[in-house]
Amino acid sequence: MKTLTAILVDDEISALKGLRSKVEKLFPHLNILETFQQPEKAIEFIKNSPPDILFLDIQMPRINGFELLEQLDSISFQIIFVTAYSEYAIQAFKESAVDYILKPVDNNELSNAVEKAIERIESSEEGKSHQELIEIMRETMEKSQKLVVPTSKGLSFIPQREVYHLEGYEGYTKIHLVSNTEILSSYSLGKFEKMLGKLFFKCHKSHIVNLELVRSFENEGYIVLENGSRVPISKTHRKTFLDLFN
Repeated sequence: MKTLTAILVDDEISALKGLRSKVEKLFPHLNILETFQQPEKAIEFIKNSPPDILFLDIQMPRINGFELLEQLDSISFQIIFVTAYSEYAIQAFKESAVDYILKPVDNNELSNAVEKAIERIESSEEGKSHQELIEIMRETMEKSQKLVVPTSKGLSFIPQREVYHLEGYEGYTKIHLVSNTEILSSYSLGKFEKMLGKLFFKCHKSHIVNLELVRSFENEGYIVLENGSRVPISKTHRKTFLDLFN
């Protein structure tokens, strides 16, 4: 069998060095092509020299692990997520047969994940497409009524009932919460629209509101939310909106 290759991506240098040391010790036949702290550089390298296995951190600044995968045209390699996520997120990975290891990295977990990836490679099992990988979290969050929100610090999981409305903002999305706080995400409003449940209504090309938190409708073209916010509603959406309450 050919020598298998790997790439490691983690913004924390200590975590990156530690993971590399463990991989080299446990799997000396696995050739580590490169390690990257900057996901942007990893993307360019992977496009030109895809590995057999990608060890990918999820919580990274600027571009998180899921966003990195979205920027790849195709994925023909095995992915092992490196994560510190809570129990429900890990369950999503398990149910979807996606490999993961928890931080701090345990040798047994690392060995099991790598051996599973190698078995898939040897059996010529194709890696999941990047869209499938992204959908894993989206589907799981939909079941638990949570939004997956990429932020500058990583990912936030927000109960949908805590969202007043979402606002498209210069290619980003501003999420207004019942706690009177806001989160700015790199996801477009269109992406969030696909993730939201039936209680959300797109009243304008740049606005989606939580119907449960609507207080009133103003004839001049605004929806008023329970916190007093006035959200514009386009003329084309007014009839549909009003019909929902009849």
